[in-house]
Amino acid sequence: MTTLEKEVRFLKAYAVISTLVFAVLFLTAFTAQTGKQKFAEIDVERINVVEKDGKLRMVISNNERQHPGIVNGKIIERKGPRPPGMIFFNHLGDEMGGLIYGDNGGNGHFGSLTWDRVRGDQTIGFRHLEGDDGKYQMGLEMWQQPNVQEKTDKNESATNRLFLGKYRDNSTVLLMRDIKGKPRIRMQVAPDGTPLLEFLDEAGKVIQSFPTPK
Repeated sequence: MTTLEKEVRFLKAYAVISTLVFAVLFLTAFTAQTGKQKFAEIDVERINVVEKDGKLRMVISNNERQHPGIVNGKIIERKGPRPPGMIFFNHLGDEMGGLIYGDNGGNGHFGSLTWDRVRGDQTIGFRHLEGDDGKYQMGLEMWQQPNVQEKTDKNESATNRLFLGKYRDNSTVLLMRDIKGKPRIRMQVAPDGTPLLEFLDEAGKVIQSFPTPK
């Protein structure tokens, strides 16, 4: 075999190997960008869910790496880390609620799922609050948030408008408040099973109740 024939055979082999290597790299890159990845198990400290343009829509994180939150385009300054869980972000890039949980002193803990008003704080939520003594409160809550779009509401604070759930004393309660946060209707079943419906005035005085006190 002449030197020329050897060189031609080498070039053919080189071309074949180069083509195969390029094909493998191309398919690997294509799969990484457009294909689905399947894992049996994964350990991660934080996951950012984003749109194609990079806009943040949800953060799933542990305590240390949790997102501080954004309101009106500004990062919320916090003295310490937030609880672990999921934080949701709306189309404006602001936080719009989340699912968080954590400790509450010793053996106590809490869990909370809330949704926020645009450029504001929570308006509705489910919460479980349990102390170190094992006593707990849980229920559905609703809050009245000030209208940040209007100057007249600039100095207003949020008020709790409704609670439906269980208190730490084992009574179940439906409590409705007016726009100022003052209780106006209270329906409850005491721990011993006694039912009671009360209507209150602005000062908190019971003006009517069922059954009527004997």
